[in-house]
Amino acid sequence: MVERADEAPLLFWAEGPAVSAPPPAAEAGGGGGRRLGGGWSAAPWGGAGPAEAAGPPRAEAEEDQIVAVFVVTFDPRTGNMVEWCLPQDIDLEGVEFKSMASGSHKIQSDFIYFRKGLCFGLACFANMPVESELERGARMKSVGILSPSYTLLYRYMHFLENQVRHQLEMPGHYSHLEAFYDDKKGVLPDSKGTPASQQPVHWLPSIHRYMYPEMKITHPAGCMSQFIKFFGEQILVLWKFALLRKRILIFSPPPVGVVCYRGTTEKIFEEKRDLYDVYVDNQNVKTHHEHLQPLLKINNADKEKYRRLNDQRQMLMYSQEVGEDCSSCEEDLFILFFMEQNNRIFQTLMEVSASQDKTLTADHARGMGLDPQGDRSFLMDLLEVYGIDVMLVIDNPCCT
Repeated sequence: MVERADEAPLLFWAEGPAVSAPPPAAEAGGGGGRRLGGGWSAAPWGGAGPAEAAGPPRAEAEEDQIVAVFVVTFDPRTGNMVEWCLPQDIDLEGVEFKSMASGSHKIQSDFIYFRKGLCFGLACFANMPVESELERGARMKSVGILSPSYTLLYRYMHFLENQVRHQLEMPGHYSHLEAFYDDKKGVLPDSKGTPASQQPVHWLPSIHRYMYPEMKITHPAGCMSQFIKFFGEQILVLWKFALLRKRILIFSPPPVGVVCYRGTTEKIFEEKRDLYDVYVDNQNVKTHHEHLQPLLKINNADKEKYRRLNDQRQMLMYSQEVGEDCSSCEEDLFILFFMEQNNRIFQTLMEVSASQDKTLTADHARGMGLDPQGDRSFLMDLLEVYGIDVMLVIDNPCCT
């Protein structure tokens, strides 16, 4: 968790002094797939095109849109429950479990990003020992918010951390939360309009340059470097599954905040195979779908991509050490790396689909940075998922 001085004002919900960014050169990209030269620049880890990535973010221009604030508590008799919320008539069903992960009684604090309908949520959890038989020696609460915007949530991390401590020490005093909601309240998205799966996610590709250092992990986009370092070469396996729009379920025991902001602490979900396509437990990536099994194997092209990624990271670190590059960071490097991989693949596929013979060869696969044999099943699935009309003429290794 991010530490902050105890003398910080309790009602301080801004992220700090205003950060002045230079005027944007291009509009920030959306979080979904984007048309690019007839193809798609797919969302996984690189959602914006190259021109968009060059422009600085507009974090300070994004309006506050807090549609709910709530307090969740653990009751020894009834379990997790919403203790208080504003507005009082908002549907918070399930939030009591999303904002207080299973197993939280074993830790002191945590933070959790989650999805609720058309909104995104952030909750800060804390656990305080108390001399009370009724509470069984421990008081546990989470204070959280809901917003239609994904990326503004991190701005209120410190406020939520302060408030959950306040709720533990002075239960039932909600005046600060009421003032916060009155100041920041927004409009709940209309569920009768755009389907939830197509709701725009406010994404700021280069926001890291203007973040405070402590936001690198607490911001939902700030855990990419830890994610890649943890999984190593397997990050390329997960990248392929993400490009194929597979449902990836990540299991992690609490605390979940600094491990992954999209996962579950419920081990029982591993048995519910209808909920996911790919299951990740620690560094073990597996799938119960037989046709996806070949994608689990790391091939030579994957190893080469990971080597290049590490080389670029080492060059960046060297540039920072000698003072040549003080503006870039690992997060930008990783996102731009995968963006470039996505663009190479989809631009090649669309060029082939627009050609006269529509034939995708082994040379095309190599040009996309893929292994003609090891990535054959990945390419076949990719063509089907995105409806790209080309003919794959790469021999199946099991048939040669």
